[in-house]
Amino acid sequence: MSKVVLKSWLTCPALVGVSLLVSSTAYATEAVEGVKLSAEQGTETLIAQVSTPEGTQEDQLLDRVETYGREGQTNTYDQVTNVNQLRDVSPTDWAYEALRSLVERYGCIVGYPNQTYRGNQALSRYEFAAGLNACLNQIERLIASSEAVAREDIETLQRLTQEFEAELATLGGRVDNLEGRVAFLEDNQFSTTTKLAGEVIFALTDSFGEDDDNNTIFGDRFRLALNTSFTGEDTLVTRLSGGNLQPLFGPTSTQTFNLNENDNDVEVDWLAYYFPLKFGDIAQFNTYIAAFGGIHSDYVPTLNPYFEDFDGGNGALSTFASESPIYRIGSGSGIGLSYQFGFLENIVGPSTITVGYLAEDAGDPSDGAGLFDGNFGALAQINFAPFESLNVGLTYVRGYQQAGSGTFGNIVGTPLANLEDVTKTSNTYGAQVAWAFNERISLSGFFAYQDVNSKDGGPDGEVWTYGAGVAFPDLLREGSVLGIFAGAQPYLGDAPENEIPLHIEGFYKYQLNDNISITPGVIYISNPNQTDDDDNEFIGTLRTTFTF
Repeated sequence: MSKVVLKSWLTCPALVGVSLLVSSTAYATEAVEGVKLSAEQGTETLIAQVSTPEGTQEDQLLDRVETYGREGQTNTYDQVTNVNQLRDVSPTDWAYEALRSLVERYGCIVGYPNQTYRGNQALSRYEFAAGLNACLNQIERLIASSEAVAREDIETLQRLTQEFEAELATLGGRVDNLEGRVAFLEDNQFSTTTKLAGEVIFALTDSFGEDDDNNTIFGDRFRLALNTSFTGEDTLVTRLSGGNLQPLFGPTSTQTFNLNENDNDVEVDWLAYYFPLKFGDIAQFNTYIAAFGGIHSDYVPTLNPYFEDFDGGNGALSTFASESPIYRIGSGSGIGLSYQFGFLENIVGPSTITVGYLAEDAGDPSDGAGLFDGNFGALAQINFAPFESLNVGLTYVRGYQQAGSGTFGNIVGTPLANLEDVTKTSNTYGAQVAWAFNERISLSGFFAYQDVNSKDGGPDGEVWTYGAGVAFPDLLREGSVLGIFAGAQPYLGDAPENEIPLHIEGFYKYQLNDNISITPGVIYISNPNQTDDDDNEFIGTLRTTFTF
């Protein structure tokens, strides 16, 4: 309802009721049963039942009214066009005819997303006032369009308005207050299209072993993401980051999180755009374009819940445990497309296919760089869910890495497996699975095989990697997670000694509140160079994450 009309109802409800009675004589006076209240279930009975809860603060009730109003403006509740859409309302219910007429005549009834009305659910006087306000709004539109409004309906609304005068007046005052606050926010907001999301990590880390040369370190990493939407369906991500954490020396140099070691200088480390690509009603592709800093897991499901972490501050401690190394083949700039196949649902459940291409030096025009002449990774993946709790992904990545670059992007894997001294192409095949055993236990795992072919006369090779984890979400506190992960980091299958590099990791993220978590954890590494001469090492970390 417009502000002027609302204020007129609030200022003098009796006068407005009389004016509506007079106006209604100019239109047809066909009775509408839905709004009429019978003698047995009349206005007095309804008013008596909608009593103000004792001990409830007015501001709390008004917050509920405001929430009610917001829900009515979003897709949380769907407009009902036929009373038969409501699964919990039957023709034998005493209020069936009233609801039917309200729906068909005035259209001021909405249902819950599961197509229920919940007629037995209690409501406060303020919530009833908000519903009354919606019906008054609809009647205003009917009068403005010269449509009929029954005299009995006007009389009923007049009595309701008089009874709920205080609540409607309070609601009107709240509208004025909200309008003032909205105007202030619009005048002082950072942007009409952009929201800021931030994350800061404090980390205390050390490693332990027979020949360990690392000192205890304490450092930070920060990320500030500017998320911009132009249509409501798209997102432009501009992420600024910095930090002072450096990899540990020796075999423990495996990353404990995605590190920044730029002396806390602010730099752009990711620039990407997400948007739907629509072809009428035929098809829609979820599209990802990375101008800088993109990785495959930005746009494709990695199927490693509670371990995967796009920001590095809330999931697993290590990059290896957070996702399959297959998603580290190729990074930088490129595109990703995802499409859901409806016709496969009856065979393998909900299914999507995703393809993508990322080039490492796409902005460099020199020889051996650019979008197609430098290091790249081209990915194709199909995901399907044969059961509601089970998700499966099958992945293929074609890669090209020049000498000096590892087969898995120098992030994970033994020195032998990365074959950094040769220029090579690779074909990598992987599988991922995630199973929600129940609400408190989640299982996940991955496997990948890589066939590496040298382009400059160097050695070829076969690289293997696998891992599995179990997570216990909401353990002891909502939002907290206990995670245990074990596997083999990428290793060369035909190495002389061929000792498998074992990686075992455990962490417990304790959620202090919505914005702060503390995560103690430990990583055990065995045979990091694929030889039995390597010392076993432990990494201990205490990570504190702030999000805002």
